[in-house]
Amino acid sequence: MRVYNFNGGPAALPLPVLQEVQEEFLDWQNTGMSIVENSHRAKEVVKMADDAQVLLKDLLGLNDDWAVAFCQGGASLQFAMAPLNFAPDGASCDYIDTGLWSTKAYQEALICGAGAKIAASSKNDDFTYIPGTFDFSSKPNYIYLTSNNTVRGTQWPNFPSSVPAPLIADVSSEFLSRPLDLTNFGLIFAGAQKNVAPAGLTIAIIRRDFALSGKKGLPHMLDYRTYIDNDSMYNTPPVFAIYVAGLVFRWLKKTIGGLKAMDALNREKAKTLYAAIDSSGGFYKGTAKETSRSIMNVTFRLIDASLDKPFQEEAKKEGLVGLGGHRSVGGLRASLYNALDLNAVKALTGFMAEFQRRRG
Repeated sequence: MRVYNFNGGPAALPLPVLQEVQEEFLDWQNTGMSIVENSHRAKEVVKMADDAQVLLKDLLGLNDDWAVAFCQGGASLQFAMAPLNFAPDGASCDYIDTGLWSTKAYQEALICGAGAKIAASSKNDDFTYIPGTFDFSSKPNYIYLTSNNTVRGTQWPNFPSSVPAPLIADVSSEFLSRPLDLTNFGLIFAGAQKNVAPAGLTIAIIRRDFALSGKKGLPHMLDYRTYIDNDSMYNTPPVFAIYVAGLVFRWLKKTIGGLKAMDALNREKAKTLYAAIDSSGGFYKGTAKETSRSIMNVTFRLIDASLDKPFQEEAKKEGLVGLGGHRSVGGLRASLYNALDLNAVKALTGFMAEFQRRRG
C-alpha cells in the first residue's frame, strides 16, 4: 500500500512518473539496457538531458540568456560555489538570513573568503517571518536569500525589487511549485529531492552574462562556466536523476498544465491545512507569521509537546508519514510538495480532527 508522503525530502514524486520509470527501467528507449547502465556520452542520454533542459526553460519562461547546469553536491555545495565564483578574494556580498539554510550559506561564504554581510535577519523572532527592510551594502557583488524555508515554514511572497546587485537564491524546497520572476536574479539553484527527482541532482539556472563575470581560475568542478561550456557533461552527471527530472518536467507541463496551474493546486492544499490548524482552538498552532507562511512546508505544534510522538505514530498507522518537524526545531511539519495531491491533505486534516477529538 502506498502511503501519503509528507516528508521534507527526499519527498514524494508523481505516481505516473514512477510508473513510467518502472515500465522502462530494464530496457530504456530500446537500448537493451537500463537508464542507469547507459553511458552519459550515448546519443540517447545526451538528447534526454538536452530535452530536459528545454522543457525546464519552457516551464520557467526563460530564453537563451539563461543556462541550465545539472550539478552534484546538493544545495550545500552551491553555498560555496556562489561566493567562490561571484565574491572571491574578500569581495562584498549580502545575505538575508531567514533560518538554518541561509545561515549555513552565509557561514560558508565566510569560509570561502567572501566579504559577506547580513543585510537582514528574522533571527530576533526565531525566524518566524520574512524580513521587509534591508541594509544592503553600497556595492555588493550579489544578494543571497533562501526563497522557502523548510525548517521554519516561511516563504518569500515577493522578492526584493529595488536591489543594488543580482539576487542569488536557494529555491530547493519550492522549485517549480509556482512561477518565478527572475528579472533581478543572476542565479537560482535547487536540490532536486523536494519537487523534481531523487537525491543526487542539483539544478542551477544562471544568467549567462552573470556566469561570465565570475572569477577565473577556479577548479573546474567549482566553476559554473564548466557546466555551461560542456552542457553539464564535463564529468559523469547524475544521469538517472536527470532522466526522472525530465519526466517530472513533462508531467508538470502536459498533465498539470504549467506552473500557474501547479501554484493554484498548491495554494488550495496549503489553504486547507492552515484552515484546519487555525480553527482548532489552539490545539494546533502554526509556527510562522501568517504573512510569511510557506505554501510548501507547513510547520505547526500541538498544545502539548508530549503528544508529538503519539500524533506521528497514530498518523503513520493511517498511512500518513513524514510529519515530524526538522530535528533542529522539533514540532510537526507537513511538506506539501507538487506530487502530493489534495486528497492527501484532506486525509491529514481528517486525522487531525479525530486526534483532537480523542486527545483534546
